[in-house]
Amino acid sequence: MNVLVIGAGGYLGSSIVERFLTGNHEVRGLVRNASAAQRLRNLGAIPINGDLTALDSFLPEILEADAVIYAAQLMLEPEKETVSTILAAIEGTGKTFVFTSGTGVLSQRTDGEWSEDTFAEEDHFIPSKYIGARRDTEDMVRRAADRGVRTMVVRPSMIWGRGGCPMIDGLYRSATATGSVCYIGRGLNLYSNVHVDDVAELFYLAVEKGTAGALYHAVSGETNFRTIADAVARALDAPTRSVDLDEAITFWDKFTALIAFSVCSRSRAVRSRSELGWRPHPDRLDILEDVDHPNYVG
Repeated sequence: MNVLVIGAGGYLGSSIVERFLTGNHEVRGLVRNASAAQRLRNLGAIPINGDLTALDSFLPEILEADAVIYAAQLMLEPEKETVSTILAAIEGTGKTFVFTSGTGVLSQRTDGEWSEDTFAEEDHFIPSKYIGARRDTEDMVRRAADRGVRTMVVRPSMIWGRGGCPMIDGLYRSATATGSVCYIGRGLNLYSNVHVDDVAELFYLAVEKGTAGALYHAVSGETNFRTIADAVARALDAPTRSVDLDEAITFWDKFTALIAFSVCSRSRAVRSRSELGWRPHPDRLDILEDVDHPNYVG
């Protein structure tokens, strides 16, 4: 199979590339710079230099692929427009298109408190005030299954592993800025989490045997932010400290403080497990094992 990964130079995208290469597929990856292109060549993939702001320039590459995986990151409206253009280009072809969303769409602002609410793929929820608009893009992708495209949406929870978790990195940055590893309120809130290689495995299974129009979650564990902050503090030999949102915004940006550290987002991967047989690897279940990775302090 000819697989095109859009966003192949990113944290998740590069892991997806690796997984499809191990499955003996031909993999091409859209990247934006020479260093990312070389990394793909080193893996055995074929780099395509391009930018999503100039989508017309690589539409032929999309049309050539059997499966297109969208693992890029854009702001919500440009993202929706880009995905809409891709879907229109492959309408009626029967090609596979998998869109990467995230469980941030179902997050609830709790200012550091725990929420008992947890959501499987088809559970009803009130979309997040801040990034819930991505639900519209998800729905657009899923509806395209009625237009002759084998579309699916993958919603990972908080991704970690290989020293690449943005939220662990954010805790390190709080220590650099304040001298303490910070969390909001009581720090009991959390994102369910999953190792990046297990997310890549879910994409692989979705392309191999997923159902058109389906939504799949990727989640393998839960650890609240205060516990992760404590682990980072031990790694740095630094104290921890509770802060309110106003102070958090002074060292994280407003978006990060609101979307990452002040919410609770708990999810379950019911359909992924039952329909695809997806199971996270038993050696990749504890996010605390990633906390002292040298990437975070380097």
